[in-house]
Amino acid sequence: MMKTRLSLLLLGCFSMPLNADVLWQDFSVSYLNGSNYRVDGPDKQVITFEHVAGTSWGDSFFFLDHLRTDHGNSENYSEWSPRISFGKLSEKTLQYGVIKDVLFTSTLEMSSQRTNYLYGVATDLAIPGFNYVNLNFYRRNNDGVADNWQLTTTWALPFTLGKQQFLFDGFMDWSSATEDQSASMNMTSQLKWALHPLFNWKSKLYVGVEYVYWQNKYGLADRPQFRTDESNINLLIKGHF
Repeated sequence: MMKTRLSLLLLGCFSMPLNADVLWQDFSVSYLNGSNYRVDGPDKQVITFEHVAGTSWGDSFFFLDHLRTDHGNSENYSEWSPRISFGKLSEKTLQYGVIKDVLFTSTLEMSSQRTNYLYGVATDLAIPGFNYVNLNFYRRNNDGVADNWQLTTTWALPFTLGKQQFLFDGFMDWSSATEDQSASMNMTSQLKWALHPLFNWKSKLYVGVEYVYWQNKYGLADRPQFRTDESNINLLIKGHF
């Protein structure tokens, strides 16, 4: 019942803003290949489709992961994260110190096993040198396990070495413990080298590596002969369209 009411709440929050103007948007496709996965492993290939947009009411981020193991198993996982900007809706500047804006944030997590709803408050920060730094504090309404809390930060830091352009970006999720799951921390970062400036291409193309450190993956605690902490590196290529 709680999830039904929350679904109606989120639908009501975004039914009107979705008709607003799209100020900018980006679509990208990534291919990753890595190993040393313990929970889902050991080897995995991932194709990720991402869409991000800034609108007159806030912003929206969506991604779909298609995961495939060397044993032929495959699965899909996706998230949609719309956020409503209080600054944009009020047409007032909410900047204070390093805080650029305050937002209502939400996320819908979807897989074949479960669907989770997250909602809370976010702040966008103005940090010199970064394209963006965002903090999102959520209440998680989980399917099949007890509800808990989550803190998510995302960032993007461009830099140059000589004439070469690079991008270091990623996210960190921390989720609190409950009676049926352990506290979990997932830090995923990508270091990417920009190839498009070398060929004067308008569309962006990157190659690089993704490093993932996940403590108590999926909230599962370590048990004898079953380790849930993962540390792995994926090779990646990412194109923007």
